Amino acid sequence: MHTTSGRWGYGLFLALLTALLWGILPIKLKQVLQVVDPMTVTWYRLLVSGGLLFAWLAAQRRLPSLRKLAPKGRALVVVAVFGLMGNYVLYLIGLNLLSPGTAQLVVQIGPVLLLVASVFVFKERFSLGQGIGLLVLLGGFGLFFNQRLEELLTSLGTYTTGVLTVLLATSIWVFYALSQKQLLTVWHSQQVMMVIYLSCAALLTPWVHPLEALQLTPVQGWLLLACCLNTLVAYGAFAEALAHWEASRVSATLALTPLVTFVAVALAAVVWPEYVQAEDINTLGYLGAVTVVAGSTLVALGPSLVAGWKARRARLA
Repeated sequence: MHTTSGRWGYGLFLALLTALLWGILPIKLKQVLQVVDPMTVTWYRLLVSGGLLFAWLAAQRRLPSLRKLAPKGRALVVVAVFGLMGNYVLYLIGLNLLSPGTAQLVVQIGPVLLLVASVFVFKERFSLGQGIGLLVLLGGFGLFFNQRLEELLTSLGTYTTGVLTVLLATSIWVFYALSQKQLLTVWHSQQVMMVIYLSCAALLTPWVHPLEALQLTPVQGWLLLACCLNTLVAYGAFAEALAHWEASRVSATLALTPLVTFVAVALAAVVWPEYVQAEDINTLGYLGAVTVVAGSTLVALGPSLVAGWKARRARLA
């Protein structure tokens, strides 16, 4: 079973970096998806990231050895590959139908599902505080979708399809995250990511259209490159954060991601109005977004908060 290094400060920094990079990613992807299909965008991101990691590890003579993997480890690789590939493709399909902020907020279900799964896989506790946090999170979603709640519950239009697709994407991501965490007991995080990236790219190759990238404008071309590098750095930071910090605390930090997206969209809409449109959300919706983040954070940190409260009571007794 994987155990963390205890370097929580470094883990916190890496988790914050991941939240920042994931927060601005959908804004860039939204522009690229105007020309290139989701499957091809995913292929480029994985191929470039995996290729750079391969070159780096080969230069250092640190390429992963498959011989180190037991049958269970190889099964974990398969689960991680299909989990990440499914997450990438489905997320982009959903993002095509939604605004960046909405897509990122729905993704907040992922860390919560990861925590619930960790209760069974890593034997982490699910406390009363986490239960309250889950209720807060669900209430936040109700506030966020207040303008389109009836549409979500009564029809399967473009908006509802987008929400359901992103929800499926983030559910599949949980399988990837759990498998990746266990693979860290055998390989370094960079080795894990290289194998997953290149395996995903190879599986996607028969269905991609690389020449679509030639139709991108110079701005969109740079954004595609930025998306590829974002994939490398963000998921590398996420993998390394899990090596140094508990999964629950990493999840709590990643809860900040949608707020980063909303702020980034608001700024980009002012600076580049010809490329980025402001979010069409009312005040109650923004309050709901903050509530979702608060609930997600409470779910992730519930055990620590309860333990701290009990420790203080014990000292005062």
